[in-house]
Amino acid sequence: MCGLLAYFSTDANRVDDATVTAVREAQHCMRHRGPDENEAWWDDRAVFGFNRLSFIDIEHSHQPMPYAEGRYRIVFNGEIYNYLELREELKAAGATFATEGDTEAIVAGYHLWGEDVVPRLRGMFAFVIWDTQTGTAFGARDAFGIKPLFTARLADGALAFSSEKKALLELLGGSAGAGGVDPASLQHYLTLQYVPEPATLHRGIRRIESGTTFTVADGELHTKRWFHPHFRPQPVPPGGEQALFDRIAGVLDDSVAKHMRADVTVGAFLSSGIDSTAIAALAHRYNPDLVTFTVGFQREATSEVEIAAESAAVLGVRHVPVEVTAEQFAEAIPTVVWYLDDPVADPALVPLYFVAREARKHVKVVLSGEGADELFGGYTIYREPLSLAWAEKLPAAGRRAMARLSRLMPEGVRGQDLLRRASIPLEERYYGNARNLNADELAQLLPGRDPDLSHVQVTEALYRRTREAGYDDVTAMQYVDLFTWLRGDILVKADKVTMANSLELRVPFLDAEVFALASTLPLDMRTPRKGPGAREKATKYALRQAMKQIVPPRIMNRRKLGFPVPTADFLAGPLHDWAQDIVKDSQTDEWLDRAHVLTLLERLREADVPSKRTARQVWEVLVFMVWHGIFVEDRITPDIPEPVYPVRL
Repeated sequence: MCGLLAYFSTDANRVDDATVTAVREAQHCMRHRGPDENEAWWDDRAVFGFNRLSFIDIEHSHQPMPYAEGRYRIVFNGEIYNYLELREELKAAGATFATEGDTEAIVAGYHLWGEDVVPRLRGMFAFVIWDTQTGTAFGARDAFGIKPLFTARLADGALAFSSEKKALLELLGGSAGAGGVDPASLQHYLTLQYVPEPATLHRGIRRIESGTTFTVADGELHTKRWFHPHFRPQPVPPGGEQALFDRIAGVLDDSVAKHMRADVTVGAFLSSGIDSTAIAALAHRYNPDLVTFTVGFQREATSEVEIAAESAAVLGVRHVPVEVTAEQFAEAIPTVVWYLDDPVADPALVPLYFVAREARKHVKVVLSGEGADELFGGYTIYREPLSLAWAEKLPAAGRRAMARLSRLMPEGVRGQDLLRRASIPLEERYYGNARNLNADELAQLLPGRDPDLSHVQVTEALYRRTREAGYDDVTAMQYVDLFTWLRGDILVKADKVTMANSLELRVPFLDAEVFALASTLPLDMRTPRKGPGAREKATKYALRQAMKQIVPPRIMNRRKLGFPVPTADFLAGPLHDWAQDIVKDSQTDEWLDRAHVLTLLERLREADVPSKRTARQVWEVLVFMVWHGIFVEDRITPDIPEPVYPVRL
């Protein structure tokens, strides 16, 4: 929705004109997040900057917003979808309102309920409230981490918070002022393809974690987790499956209806799968003029465009396709990486950037299907524990034998990877959907790697909680993904490249009420172990059944593709020379073995069928090198257009 920047001084360094100027200048680098308004407020202890992208109560809900005769000031990025209901509840409790928007509902709720307002908020949010009477600040981030929030301790001892890391880099004086590259974060990035929360790739900048609140008092930051996701599978009563499917359809319909609340036009992204198609079908009920958008490449085998267009025709919505060439893909990468703040090696970021840019010409808000897989059990990898159930019964010696056999088999031989994975406990083998580098491969790319550092440090506490809760392996994987893959890759991608185009993306699956229902589904309703016909191979079984009446039959059981990118073919062909130049020009010898990266590139070009795994590894390195060239070397200058969108759309 917007971009916020908050600065809290120390007693020794009160706010002066230079501080205000510095905050105002730092706001400029995230102007794309809010081109409609650019405002600031300050007193002698705090400075708030705000770039607004307006959707609700456009004429009045300006920020930084005062409340209670100026006692509080709030800056808020996001949307509260139950704000109308909250306002009525607050009015009944004696609250008064000067606007008609959702921002005032948050601060009024805080005035009456304190930090207990946060669990009542149904939406996506990152906000900061300054209490001028007590000289303390309070803030929170939404349950799943849909909206970002970074923090840093500045050179003068002040604490700062921002929707974008690059604004804090401005206040810190650049990469050196932010402590330089964090080696542990880089190693995690090369393993996971993103930097896991709460870290960033700079030592001196952190993220407020998803699902936490925080306070600033006497110059100190204190955080507390308010959202503790729990999966509590409940058996389905005999003959009660249809009632369950109807409940799922109902709660999703309600979520979409609330996510459609806006005083501007709302559209939807549409790919080839059930998630986005279901959201678009439900949204069409509330907007007969709904426009959908999809993206693909000029390659028939990987393009989503034809399938999405077919779905749009069945749904009866106006559809806008976007096709991207390899050359456009390469040209956009520095720009996309600049918007990201930290590298995320998900190639789908680039086509998503293009479809968001096109969508912003037509609408100001889009709905999308992120989160359905994590909540309803949609990833194919979630079926792995079912296929490896036989290995759980083997003694330790049997597993060690399988591991030895897998190492003796040639790489890529059928069954080799199955044996390898069957020999490894879940806690060691699963750390999200991206598993690009094993320990040996990482050592070749990153000669200075820490052998004692691994993904286990990221997931160990998460798995401990799943075991304490008694989760089965599939549910444990879903739980881990909520704290890793979802908030580290999926939601960063969704926020950054849409906001790069001053477009708000809303995700109806990641809703408190939807999660409350999805978390009760028994395993057989997510990834069935057995059943009639196609059911035994299904994922998201209950969701598919719930959406049968509104999703076209061809889409119902289609394999999930997302926005597929032909990365291997690109790097082996039209983008090979571009990639080679990136590696040769990069000043990253402190971290990477560039000669080895060039060797991997040559393997891709010489292979009859380029390896997708090798391509993913090279892509990770290329994204880091571009990031390093922009934020550390100051050598690469991305093309960042000025946002020129109208207020109303």
